Amino acid sequence: MTRSVRCSVVIRAFNEEAHIGRLLSGILQQTIRPIDVILVDSGSTDATLAIASRFPVRVLSIRPEEFSFGRSLNLGCAQATGEFIVTASAHVYPVYPDWLEQLLEPFADPQVGLVYGRQRGDATTRYSEHQILAKWFPAESLRRQSHPFCNNANAAIRRALWLQRPYNEDLPALEDLEWAAWALGQGYALSYGAEAEVVHVHDESRRAVFDRYRREAMALKRIHPQEHFRLPDFIRLFVSNVVSDGWHALHDGALSRRLWEILWFRWAQFWGTYRGFALSGALTGQLKQAFYYPRPLARVSEPSRRPVMPIEYRESYPTPREESSSADGN
Repeated sequence: MTRSVRCSVVIRAFNEEAHIGRLLSGILQQTIRPIDVILVDSGSTDATLAIASRFPVRVLSIRPEEFSFGRSLNLGCAQATGEFIVTASAHVYPVYPDWLEQLLEPFADPQVGLVYGRQRGDATTRYSEHQILAKWFPAESLRRQSHPFCNNANAAIRRALWLQRPYNEDLPALEDLEWAAWALGQGYALSYGAEAEVVHVHDESRRAVFDRYRREAMALKRIHPQEHFRLPDFIRLFVSNVVSDGWHALHDGALSRRLWEILWFRWAQFWGTYRGFALSGALTGQLKQAFYYPRPLARVSEPSRRPVMPIEYRESYPTPREESSSADGN
């Protein structure tokens, strides 16, 4: 059974034909049915829009030369009609049919302004990325969070707050963190919901990893200009994270298969961070502790299985043209 609630879902997408069908299918199987689903496309040239056309989705377009993460989100939020706005990357998909229900539940507290949910990887996710996700998105929920770390690949906000303060369109990344810091400054709370779980598919090349962390470091420097990242910080954090990843990989029986991947991923991550920051000053700050420090050398057992059956997805979501060809016997 589904029930209506005044929430909108805003999805940013660019060439996501491999993933968009799974996300939209997962939204349709939720215990809460959003009143609108808005896909903001920034110039896809693959089958993203053709696949999306098979679902009850409103498509908005933004030209690639006008794109920023914040501008794309603002375009979607401006068209949303729900009391709450759920934001999702096009390459995530919900694990359970109560994903939206769990993500929106903390808003029963009128002081909660933002909720973000758990993310984990899949079989294509790099080993070091698995460690990052495990550290950033633990198995235990946190009702009140004192710092602005969050991630709008799987998050929800109050639309009334967005109307007061849209996302910063000039930042190259971390527009979610900057908005969360504003909300905290207004006296609102942030909440983390481990039960609002999605799979976040990242299968990036070395160059893509480097670019992602350089972009985020540039944004973090603009948000917190007092922060710096020097060459000794690069060396120390590269080594400590490789050691941590190697320790976990050894206990997972994956060290021999994953060692080279761990080395290049952490090099790309921290070299990108180094290039994105100014090259002087000391490494300080609670947010950089959250972003860059390695996962502790301790094995954390997963909680017992939830009493909710996960969603069963199809292997692929063909375009209308493919479905028509199949029906014609071609």
